[in-house]
Amino acid sequence: MEDFLKGSGHLQLQAQGKQEIYDWIAKQINRIKYFKLGKKEKSITISYLAKISGYSKIQVKKLLGRKRHKGQLKLTVSSDWGKRNIFTKIYTEADIETLAETDNLHRRPTGQALQNIFKRMFNLFKDEKFIRLQNISLGHIYNLRVTDRYIGKALTYTKTNPVKVPIGIRQKPQPYGKPGFLRVDSVHQGDLDKQKGVYHINLVDEVTQWEIVVCVEGISEYFLIPALEKALTEFPFKILNFHSDNGSEYINYQVADLLERLIVKQTKSRSRHSNDNGLAETKNKIIRKWNGYSYIPKKFAPAINQWYESHFNTYLNFHRQCAYPTTYTDGKGKQKKKYEIYLTPYEKLKSLENWTQYLATGWTQKELDDVSLALSDNEFAKQMNEAKRQIWKTINHH
Repeated sequence: MEDFLKGSGHLQLQAQGKQEIYDWIAKQINRIKYFKLGKKEKSITISYLAKISGYSKIQVKKLLGRKRHKGQLKLTVSSDWGKRNIFTKIYTEADIETLAETDNLHRRPTGQALQNIFKRMFNLFKDEKFIRLQNISLGHIYNLRVTDRYIGKALTYTKTNPVKVPIGIRQKPQPYGKPGFLRVDSVHQGDLDKQKGVYHINLVDEVTQWEIVVCVEGISEYFLIPALEKALTEFPFKILNFHSDNGSEYINYQVADLLERLIVKQTKSRSRHSNDNGLAETKNKIIRKWNGYSYIPKKFAPAINQWYESHFNTYLNFHRQCAYPTTYTDGKGKQKKKYEIYLTPYEKLKSLENWTQYLATGWTQKELDDVSLALSDNEFAKQMNEAKRQIWKTINHH
């Protein structure tokens, strides 16, 4: 056997008929008295049987074990590979394509957010394509995301200079469950040849995560004050607090005068408390996700801002799923937050007790409901992506 193995390295053998193979292996085992051999001889025998039969060494070892315990090798239904039990396939190729399409439209949200989108698409917007996906588990979402069908369908910050200006109160806002406490930050869209790109101003409500984004050519008061004044009117509830870090674009007399006219309290982050403005900084990732990191010339700020007003801000507040924390306290008093609740900001606003009391003048529940239900999540995302594609087509040709 050892000599045969040495001289047959290039050969690829495969016997025909499983029962024929079983009978031959049983005959060889009996002939050489396999179970009385030493460790080295057994290893050679296994290699020899695997070579002749075309089976792997693991398969041969399993057959040897069966021969030892049962005294014979017979083909059974359980050992027949053609009669194995097969799990029922729940999700079709069309379901996987629908999953990929939804991921593309919403920039691959988390699994929990996708579950909510699927439920809304079927239950709220009556889309039959989501009849199976509405009940999909988190684990299965990630399983489908690595399938060939899914893969085939699926598509610097600069530091602010510290300033010492007696403007704003240095404290962390405490909304106590009320909307209207905004966190604000800026996102710079890169430099090129010493030319500054556009700036995105991100305003996020702490309780509802209602988000308004504006795009400006610069962060001087000439561009920033009109943009902030307009952005503050786009929130459907009364603004009570305006919180930012200590950057000079917000901690200045022009912004302070604007907020004073609107009767809005101004606060700023404390030293060595990096989480004071953490919500806005976290939401900045959304802007990076949709706009990337590449330089965008200032002249495109009005076009991007128009897209924000007509599509993006509506998408963020009426169609995008956000995670909301639940705080648990253990026996020792230690608190831990878990993100188990996923809602759109408008759904979160409506979940507040007697929520209409917070609405600003000119806003009604009917108006907000009409915007929320005008289009399904996927339909609106398609329109938004197409509008963005037209703008980016112009930018890329620049």
